[in-house]
Amino acid sequence: MRVYVPLTLSGLAEAHKNGELGPGPLGAYAVTPALREWYVSDDIEELEYAALGRAAQASLRLLAGHPEAARRRVVVAVDVPDGAAVADPDRGLDQSALGEVRVAGPVLLSKAAAVHVDAADAEADIAAAAAALGAADQGDDDAQFTVDGAEDHDLMWFGVQEIPQLIG
Repeated sequence: MRVYVPLTLSGLAEAHKNGELGPGPLGAYAVTPALREWYVSDDIEELEYAALGRAAQASLRLLAGHPEAARRRVVVAVDVPDGAAVADPDRGLDQSALGEVRVAGPVLLSKAAAVHVDAADAEADIAAAAAALGAADQGDDDAQFTVDGAEDHDLMWFGVQEIPQLIG
């Protein structure tokens, strides 16, 4: 099963140093039954892209909580054994939890399929979105517009072997 783990660049550096994402439980996103129902598609690539998007939103939340972190969203795509990632059945219908899963333990970084990171030219928009997140959560429409602007930037794909250049 492919899961998408939201991080920051400093979190990616830590994972690279330790050789693993963790310790568990890890919050991640995957193609869950609730995400399938919400997205209304049977195309696995579209569903995985939706799960990646949910992880990118979670990465933005991590950035909002860590003002010292570089203003670039990071998502690591990792393959874990089926059953290793579990959705909370009590939050299945909660719109904010769509695609959300927990992985019980740490995951070796060598199991990562790819790393997705914002391009450097997205940093100003990501910084503005992270700064506006609190106001958007309180219902401020202008702030929500700023937060939604982060989604105008697609995350770039990098191979795991490129992590040293990303964090360097």
